[in-house]
Amino acid sequence: MNKQNQMLGNEPINKLLFKLATPAIIGMMVNALYNLVDTFFVGRVIGKYAIAGLTVAFPIQMIIMAMAQLIGIGAASVISRNLGSNNLEKANHVAGIAIVLAALVGISSCILGLMFIDPILKLFAASGIVLEYAKAYMGIIFVGNIFVTFTVSTNSLVRAEGNAKVAMITMVIGTALNIALDPLFIYVFDMGIKGAAYATVISQGVSFIYILSYFLRGKSTIKLAMHHFKLRMDYIIEIVTVGFPSFARQVAGSVMAVIINTSLVHFGGDVALSAYGLINKVTMFLFMPLFGIVQGMQPIVGFNYGAEKYDRVKKVIISSITAMTVMLVASWAVVQLFPTPILSIFLPFEGNQDVFAIGVPGIKMFLFGVPVIAIQIVSSSVYQAIGKSKPALVLSLLRQVILLIPLLLILPNLFDLGLTGIWLAYPLSDIISTTISTFMLRKEFKSMSQKTIELEDNLKCA
Repeated sequence: MNKQNQMLGNEPINKLLFKLATPAIIGMMVNALYNLVDTFFVGRVIGKYAIAGLTVAFPIQMIIMAMAQLIGIGAASVISRNLGSNNLEKANHVAGIAIVLAALVGISSCILGLMFIDPILKLFAASGIVLEYAKAYMGIIFVGNIFVTFTVSTNSLVRAEGNAKVAMITMVIGTALNIALDPLFIYVFDMGIKGAAYATVISQGVSFIYILSYFLRGKSTIKLAMHHFKLRMDYIIEIVTVGFPSFARQVAGSVMAVIINTSLVHFGGDVALSAYGLINKVTMFLFMPLFGIVQGMQPIVGFNYGAEKYDRVKKVIISSITAMTVMLVASWAVVQLFPTPILSIFLPFEGNQDVFAIGVPGIKMFLFGVPVIAIQIVSSSVYQAIGKSKPALVLSLLRQVILLIPLLLILPNLFDLGLTGIWLAYPLSDIISTTISTFMLRKEFKSMSQKTIELEDNLKCA
């Protein structure tokens, strides 16, 4: 058993979770800065309608990210479980296939995105000046798709082998460069929103070069030979089946964006779209540490489930939920107390009072239910890590599709709630989905306890 496998299977759970989650949290926070930095400079230099353009662009970027996560998270789960069961050849082959798929998805999404850019942006409620800003931005972002899909997918593979530090460095390099290039292109070269897009694509390209060099230099536990890049349909199906819940969750968020963008424009115009853009950026930044915990948790869950160490699986799940809840409560309190200063980070209050009149009460209601959602986030990721795709898919879709979309369609028109109905849909979805997730996770815990008893009985008989 190599050093990484020894660590995943034997190191104390809290210490191991901290070791893997901390770099992932830093990496996710840094990754969130990609879009936040663009929003900051665009909002300060160009204004609220440019932010509305980024708001339209964001769910499209999330679809690209979803395709990368479909491959990366699906392959990572398969790799973790096979490393746990010491099936190294399959782990290597799955990694090779994931790299090929990432390249194919990146190239095809670039071509299709550029071919159909106008209808895509209009689908997400862009029109007039907002469409102009969104098109200028996404026309460049689509070109960088190859970098995004490869980097996101392979970062998941690196985390699957327990090397969270390299995954973190990959994201830190790109974001640090993006922070440096944004003011250069936007201010100095006076390129406007296009400058933000160029800074993002160049930064993603450098991250791509770093992670590629990691594999080429043989630093990874995963050892790739030419035959590992040969596509096998049974492995592809396994990757897609396990990764599909993450893909569905992200795409559901983009489908939801069509509904919410249309509703926002209907009830509040482009100003409401700008306000939602600010709320979305703050929410994204608050949620990224949670996904860092999930990324630290998943290889531990997958490896130990594959090794039939169910007590360790349950311990890391409980520790993850506890840590996540503490972070959520703290974040919720800060937003409830200081909504205006937080939103004004991205857009000056002076001259934009109409945006803040919508955004301040909006963000308070929008995030009201987040202190309770740790169980919901963790449970869907647990089922993914152990390879149970059906419950993972249900839980992934529960909050953002099964519950949220009907609430978004019903509440704004109920008692003429309008924008208030849009904001209230989120906490209601959070509370209901968490309740359902709790029952499902308890059932899985009972199943793992029973398996532990059976293993102990078999050892006694032997």
